[in-house]
Amino acid sequence: MGTVSQAKRITVLGSTGSVGCSTLDLVARARAENEDAFPIEALTANSNVADLIGQAITFRPAAAVIKDEVLLDDLRAGLAGTSTQAAAGPQALVEAAQRPADWVMAAIVGAAGLAPTYAAIERGVQVALANKECLVCAGELVMAKAKASGATLLPVDSEHNAIFQVLEQANRDAVEKIILTASGGPFLKMPLEEMRHVTPAQAIAHPNWSMGEKISVDSATMMNKGLEVIEAHYLFGLGASEIEVLIHPQSVVHSMVAYHDGSVLAQMGTPDMRTPIAHTLAWPKRMAAPSARLDLADLGKLTFESPDESRFPALRLARNSLQIGGGAPTILNAANEAAVTAFLGGQIGFLDIPRVVEGALDRMNNGQGVADLSALEDVFALDSQAREQAKQLMSA
Repeated sequence: MGTVSQAKRITVLGSTGSVGCSTLDLVARARAENEDAFPIEALTANSNVADLIGQAITFRPAAAVIKDEVLLDDLRAGLAGTSTQAAAGPQALVEAAQRPADWVMAAIVGAAGLAPTYAAIERGVQVALANKECLVCAGELVMAKAKASGATLLPVDSEHNAIFQVLEQANRDAVEKIILTASGGPFLKMPLEEMRHVTPAQAIAHPNWSMGEKISVDSATMMNKGLEVIEAHYLFGLGASEIEVLIHPQSVVHSMVAYHDGSVLAQMGTPDMRTPIAHTLAWPKRMAAPSARLDLADLGKLTFESPDESRFPALRLARNSLQIGGGAPTILNAANEAAVTAFLGGQIGFLDIPRVVEGALDRMNNGQGVADLSALEDVFALDSQAREQAKQLMSA
C-alpha cells in the first residue's frame, strides 16, 4: 500500500453498520503493518452507543457522534479518559461530516444519510458513497454540489463500484449500456403465494451477502436493484434504457459495461464488501484486502436470467419513477423506507411493501408536480409527505 493511501485522514459516517465495520476492518489490517495508517477524524452511529465506544477506543478518532441525543451521557462516560470528543444529534452528524478528513465513508442507511453526506460533498473531498438513497432522493442536487465543490464520488455499492472500475473514461461515448447484476435475493424461485407469508427473519437472510436489515429486505423485494438503477443514472449519466438488470445468483460478476464495438467488460470477485470498500479507500491506488479469492474452476458455471417484474414489481416502480423524474424517486424511496420499517416491525406483509410504494406514488401523482427540488429542504418536505401517505395506506 502506498504512502499516499496510508496518510489519508478518514471519517466513517455510519461506522457501526455493516459497511462501516468492514471499513474499519480494513483500517485495522492496514494499521497492523503501519500503526499510523488511515488516521480517523470522526466516527458516527445512530443508536449503537456500545459499539461506537468500542470503535472509538480502538481507533482513536478525534470525534465520535451518536445521533440519538439521549445517549450522549453514555457516550461521554464510555470515552472518559480518551482524547475523543463526544457529540450527539442530527446536527452533530452534519458537523462530523464537515470535519477535516480527506476521505469520507457515507454509510448512513436511508434518507437519514442525505444531510451529512451532502455536507461532506460540500467540502470537495473524496466521498465513498455507500448510501444510494442520497442520489435517489436528491440526485440532481448532489451531483451539482459535487461538480461545484470538486468532490470525487467513489461508488461503494458492489455494482456501481464494478462499473466505475471498468468504465473507460476516455471512451464514454462508446458505451452502449451498463448491466447491473442482481442475486435475486432469497425468494428468487419461491412461489408467489408463499411469498405472502415471508417473515422478516427470512427476508434478511441473504444467500450471498452480509448486509444490514433494510438493504437485505430491499434485496429480497428487488427494490434495491431499482434504487441502483436510479443511482447509476446519476453517477454515470445514462438514461433508463441504457441501464439493464440481469439476475446472477452466484454474485460473482458484479456488473458489466457493453461498448458499441461488441466488447463487454466485467468486474468479478467473491461477494465481500471489503473489495469495493478497499478500492475506494486506496483510490486511485489499490490496497490489499482479505476477501476470498475467486476460483472459477471450482465455481464451475455462472448463470444469468432476466428479472421477472411481475414477481418483483419494485423494479418496475423504480424504473417508472426514474422516467417520470421530478419528485417521483424521492416519493418512491420514502414510501419504501416506511414500508420496510413496518414490515420489519411485523405490521405489514412482505408483498405489501411494493403495494404501499405504488399507492403512495399514485396518491401523490408520481411527484409530477414537484419538478423543482432546488434545495435539501424541498427534498425533506416531500420525503415527509410521502412517509405520511405510506402510513395512511398501511393503516387503511
